[in-house]
Amino acid sequence: MTEPGGHDGVRRAYDTVAEEYAARLHDELDGKPLDRALLATVLELAGPAGTVADLGCGPGHVAAWLAGRGARTVGVDLSSRMTTVGRARYPGVEFRQGDLLALPADDRSFDAAVALYSIIHLAPAELPRAFAEVRRVLRPGGTFLVSFHVGDEVRHLDSWWGRAVDLDFRFLDPADVARLLGDAGFTVRARTDRAPEPHEAPTHRAYLLARRE
Repeated sequence: MTEPGGHDGVRRAYDTVAEEYAARLHDELDGKPLDRALLATVLELAGPAGTVADLGCGPGHVAAWLAGRGARTVGVDLSSRMTTVGRARYPGVEFRQGDLLALPADDRSFDAAVALYSIIHLAPAELPRAFAEVRRVLRPGGTFLVSFHVGDEVRHLDSWWGRAVDLDFRFLDPADVARLLGDAGFTVRARTDRAPEPHEAPTHRAYLLARRE
């Protein structure tokens, strides 16, 4: 699926689990010290009055964490149910429904953007378009933090927390992602890998911190 709005299976899956997702994961950053450190780095690079986009924000708990530390945050998610749940939970965050391939934002709108485990639902051929969109909405010199599961497999879910879904999770090679970011006009400034925390799925994770040139 290469056209914006074509990710209907992803949208339906997250609509289906939105309330359960928010209830289970609202405090997940409490158990992720590295994620908090990287997000704090994003805030520092964005500046004290920075505007940060959380792309694939789900119910908005990461965006709310950023907002609680002084950033103006905009959460973007494909799932309308996720954005509805997020607005109810986190009134200090602005939520917009939208696709990573056609972000609902003007050019150069944000000082920074984060995409934590959201590009894993894109087909490999869609990543260049997604990264071009991120570059478009970032100001020159803006920061982009992206994270994903490491590998070359595709894991499929038919059921999630007892609900029927049809959802693929694509694992990615950090070198490939770094190359695509470079092709899109980013400079990768840092790469961090980590093993899963005890409460997480047993997958290796990677984080790339990039600058929009």
